[in-house]
Amino acid sequence: MTVTPIAAASAPVVDPGYRAVTLRSRDGRYGMRIGIRHTIVVAALVLATLAVAVVSLATGDFFIPVGDVVATLLGQGDDRTRLVVFEWRMPRVLLAVALGAGLGVGGAIFQSLTRNPLGSPDIIGFDAGAYTGALLVITTIGTGYAAVAGGAMAGGLATAFAVYLIAYRRGFQGFRLIIVGIAVAAMLMSLNTWIILNADLYVAIAAGAWGSGSLNTVGWAQATPAVAVLLVLWAVAATLAGRMRLLEMGDDAAIALGVRGGRVRLALVGTGVAFTATATAAAGPIAFVSLAAPQLARRLTRSASVTLAASAAMGALLLAASDFAAQRLFAPTQLPVGIVTVAVGGLYLIWLLIREGRRR
Repeated sequence: MTVTPIAAASAPVVDPGYRAVTLRSRDGRYGMRIGIRHTIVVAALVLATLAVAVVSLATGDFFIPVGDVVATLLGQGDDRTRLVVFEWRMPRVLLAVALGAGLGVGGAIFQSLTRNPLGSPDIIGFDAGAYTGALLVITTIGTGYAAVAGGAMAGGLATAFAVYLIAYRRGFQGFRLIIVGIAVAAMLMSLNTWIILNADLYVAIAAGAWGSGSLNTVGWAQATPAVAVLLVLWAVAATLAGRMRLLEMGDDAAIALGVRGGRVRLALVGTGVAFTATATAAAGPIAFVSLAAPQLARRLTRSASVTLAASAAMGALLLAASDFAAQRLFAPTQLPVGIVTVAVGGLYLIWLLIREGRRR
């Protein structure tokens, strides 16, 4: 594999409108164009996320110097430090990073499909549907992790199917999907409130606490299956990324380039819902990460549309930083991370509205 500046690549060369390098195999049969600014932004976000993760591993009731944390991660710590880092704190930090990346990718998929920054799973009802499925399981079967996870996954997929079916009219339109999704979300939130009000007091308290979105009690039992599912979903999303980009050009252009729009769109919807449902199953509904991460990443990379890698990196940083704030802002009391993301998301929406207002 060689790295060739775009200007020196073999003809024909299409100017992408940004500085890029082209990676080509030695025989020239395979190639990949990488934006320089996009790569730098993703690398910076990853480094920032790692810094937040190390600080999160170091702080708490038992403080560990950052140097000792790094040494432990490299396999040089003592038994007590390894216990605190790997057994007590690592599952929470790892899950925050993984779920944040998953929510970022899920949001990017739906914002790409709808071609609208409001086309996020938490706006168009998929989070509410996953919450409904989990609530039905909690109030009828119990609070077992596998059952709640299955209920959240089923609720999210059923809601996505219903929204897609209602919004479909001789084709797919992103704006119609958003309007239908907002209406379905409103109905589901009312249903969720009714379910909690009619549940047993202790069950209602547990359901309400879970519904705030929290990583306070997670361990390896929750982190391991969630990260395993997310790894599979990231691989699926990576295979669909190219066709997702072609769909943004319009159905006619995508079909002309050999993309089966209906099948690819359904695959993208299923993958995006699976990201949301996995996060909801592991930690409860966590709002605004899916909404904000793709757009913040797009502005940093100055790309014309959302990108999966930058959205994942931004989502991981947002949720890891939010969870660290949830742990330390009012220590020793720990807030649900969902409360912090709602506060940050509210500030993002205010900034977005002010910015749009100044434009007009």
